[in-house]
Amino acid sequence: MQRRALLVLPILAVPTLARAQAPLAVTVSFSILADMVRQIGGARVTVTTIVGPDVDSHAFQARPSDAASLRNAALVLRNGLGFEPWLDRLLAAASPRGQVVTLTEGITPRLMDGHAHGHDHGGAARRQQHHVGPRQVPDPHAWQDLRLVPVYLRNIEAGLSAADAPGAATYRANAQAYAARIEALDARVRTQIGTVPEARRKIITNHDAFGYFAAAYGVTMLAPQGLSTHGEPSAAALGGLIRQARAESISAIFLENASNPAIIERLAREAGMRVRGRLYADALSAPTGPAPTFEAMVRHNLGLMVPAMRGDA
Repeated sequence: MQRRALLVLPILAVPTLARAQAPLAVTVSFSILADMVRQIGGARVTVTTIVGPDVDSHAFQARPSDAASLRNAALVLRNGLGFEPWLDRLLAAASPRGQVVTLTEGITPRLMDGHAHGHDHGGAARRQQHHVGPRQVPDPHAWQDLRLVPVYLRNIEAGLSAADAPGAATYRANAQAYAARIEALDARVRTQIGTVPEARRKIITNHDAFGYFAAAYGVTMLAPQGLSTHGEPSAAALGGLIRQARAESISAIFLENASNPAIIERLAREAGMRVRGRLYADALSAPTGPAPTFEAMVRHNLGLMVPAMRGDA
């Protein structure tokens, strides 16, 4: 009888060991944050992304499967600052078992006039959409300033470590290595932008997704749409931007990967300009595209922006 019991014990231990080594289930609101989580979590995490590559988070409509992924996640990570108004409703319906972490916690956001562009990031915005005069709203696109990305990384590391204490040392090492790469990338951006004469550092894109980039790197970003891609710009606003583009000989005009190209194409046509490519602002590309990771996204955008601002052929 004793020998039979000894033979049974290893068989019973195998499922227990497998459960202990199962990756941490993490649900993330959109693709840029999902890549950051994968860089820090590595093999210890499995990441479910609600808003995937080349999808506009501003216009996203949640599905029943998204509620299920939130409900089953050990950890939920979001940007915050009003970027995902749909997520608040989804979280209320799903009642996730894991902690919900806002990755912009600790960042003092830049403010913008939300009303002027018909911006709507949630219930409060909808209730005030007929308010007369500018209404200050936080700009949620803080990842566009690489100096702020370490705040995201620290919050990711803390969230993962709280949910998976045995992996804390791994998460800390990965976050530190990633932060060092981001610091080097920030220096590269500054060097490359520095090759453009100050008077030519002007770029037109679909919407105001690059405000942090503009403030950090000394570039003027212009957009016919506001913080959100919802709605259409007024004829007066579009006409004013066309006149400005002509008068200032702005040569850098771009589409965005997750936005409707019609407005920018019309602006370029009427201003006599050539669209210089496609930037990635709120979403990564598919794995086979030019911006499958956050670092690749920054390098891709920079590689288009700099020669376009200089007016290179």
